[in-house]
Amino acid sequence: MPRTPTEKHPLAGTRVLVGRARHQASALSAGLRSLGATVVEIPFIEIRKPRSLQPLDDALKHLKSYDWLILTSANGVEALWNRRRKLRLTRRHFAHLQIAAIGPATKRALVKNGLKVDMVPEEYVAESVVQGLREKVRGKRVLLVRAKVARDVIPEELRAAGAEVDVVEAYETAVPRPSQARIRAVMKNPARRPHLITFTSSSTVRNFAELLGNTRASTLQGVQCASIGPVTSGTLRELGLPVSIEAREFTMGGLIRAIVLARYAEPISQR
Repeated sequence: MPRTPTEKHPLAGTRVLVGRARHQASALSAGLRSLGATVVEIPFIEIRKPRSLQPLDDALKHLKSYDWLILTSANGVEALWNRRRKLRLTRRHFAHLQIAAIGPATKRALVKNGLKVDMVPEEYVAESVVQGLREKVRGKRVLLVRAKVARDVIPEELRAAGAEVDVVEAYETAVPRPSQARIRAVMKNPARRPHLITFTSSSTVRNFAELLGNTRASTLQGVQCASIGPVTSGTLRELGLPVSIEAREFTMGGLIRAIVLARYAEPISQR
């Protein structure tokens, strides 16, 4: 792999720490590696089943009563589809629903399972979902499937627009404790210390900050933080972490493009 940036490998000589959940890191890592980056994968987030799946099961058993189904992540789609199998539901049970996906990855996961997606917002954040649905949900019943800890923008705003919204937890995120020693070891090793760290959600930011504890300010000196979008950037700033790079399109591809633009434009002598 070339060590000097080129047009084909603009990230050559750049070390990137990718902190996505282990089963989700491959696409981002592969995209970065294809552009010459050296990628270290240490998960900042662990996806787990919620303490109880009964609320999700109950909602799925009463799908006929809903008009809209909203999914905010591919993890939510996976959890919903797994429960669908357990309950022996078929695609026909979803046929009457209007379905909204918060972004292209969520849409792909839905389409892969044979479901039609009726709305993907212009920007892949909760506020844009609300903007796209506000005029469509008055008097409608909406089922929102999401993580245990999430912002309440969607349910609050859609209720204000006249919808009846049920929120069910399909999964929860946790801090992967084994990652703490690995992160600290990488950050102390000059040969492996990353030039930048990717953050793909507010949860990855909060968990990373918890893993580093009070050492994060000194540990991150000289390291760039690359954010997938404004919500994630806001969490970085809230926790006193720098936002060096922010994607304009809030997707993995958008994040990679933002990193390339920032790193390739940077003088090689500063690397």
